[in-house]
Amino acid sequence: MLKEALASADAVAAQLADTSRIEALAARLEGKPRHVALTVARGSSDHAASYFASLTMSRIGVPVASLPMSIATLQQAPLRVRDAFALAFSQSGKSPDLVGTMTALRAAGALTVAAVNVSGSPLAEACEYDLPLLAGPELSVAATKSYIAMLSLSAQLVAHWQRDAALVAALRSLPDVLSRAGTLDWSKAVDELRDVSQMIVIGRGTGLAIAQEAALKLKETSGIQAEAFSSAEVRHGPMEIIDRDYPLLVFAPRGPEQAGLVQLARDMRSRGARVLLAAPADAADIADVTLPLEPAADAALDPIPAILSFYVMAAGLAAARGRNPDTPRHLHKVTETH
Repeated sequence: MLKEALASADAVAAQLADTSRIEALAARLEGKPRHVALTVARGSSDHAASYFASLTMSRIGVPVASLPMSIATLQQAPLRVRDAFALAFSQSGKSPDLVGTMTALRAAGALTVAAVNVSGSPLAEACEYDLPLLAGPELSVAATKSYIAMLSLSAQLVAHWQRDAALVAALRSLPDVLSRAGTLDWSKAVDELRDVSQMIVIGRGTGLAIAQEAALKLKETSGIQAEAFSSAEVRHGPMEIIDRDYPLLVFAPRGPEQAGLVQLARDMRSRGARVLLAAPADAADIADVTLPLEPAADAALDPIPAILSFYVMAAGLAAARGRNPDTPRHLHKVTETH
């Protein structure tokens, strides 16, 4: 897991070496107005889809919905999706319900695209467009570099769709940013979380996608019952369980959501919670533990290096808890749901 996470900079560099497929798709999207976009994914891939959705809605204004696959497969609903844009995310591209859903969407007239890591996979064959993640073989059950490759690919697609030259330029430096992010010291988080059994991970905006991913990885690799919430949603009920010494990991990268995330961290600490705040240096000194973040050249990209810093910590945390993060006890690399 650790080795593959640290290889994510190379995966992103490989993507950036040739963006012709993404630019062609972006031109297709720009050529005809899209009133809605759909994402199709599970697990870590669905968290990457969440990042794509947040970027697309905030920067382009196209509403994005996550499509439950059983609607197309088990229920065989008559989907009215002609000319809609449907984007599937997958590491293996083998899950039957994922392939079946994209096949149904394409038959119903949607523009179907697969962001997949395995060349020639059934998912890639089922879709009109294939966007290779170029992460290379991923052997650890816990996805890391393929997830980061999905985030990077999402940002590239939105940048070219929007014709945002500044974001395109910022992406070019992302491999170097990732290399630095992989060296940040999050060892204090290992000390704090070594013995916990449950916790909450908080984010908002594009940062919610990495809060969701971090919560999943804490379950997969360390057996911690971690749940992810938006900083707004946590005030609608979940905060009732946050009491003295309850552990919280708050991702507060740059952006319009940061002030609210920092305020939540401050509020929860005042009631006695153990708050781990992942934030740039200027947001330090308001939590029990402050974890550094490496800023990208554009704030919209900040979640990408942030999750890499988390992955490095998660691998160390699993080892500290006596677990092997590469081979969780009850999980398999390819999950073939129907």
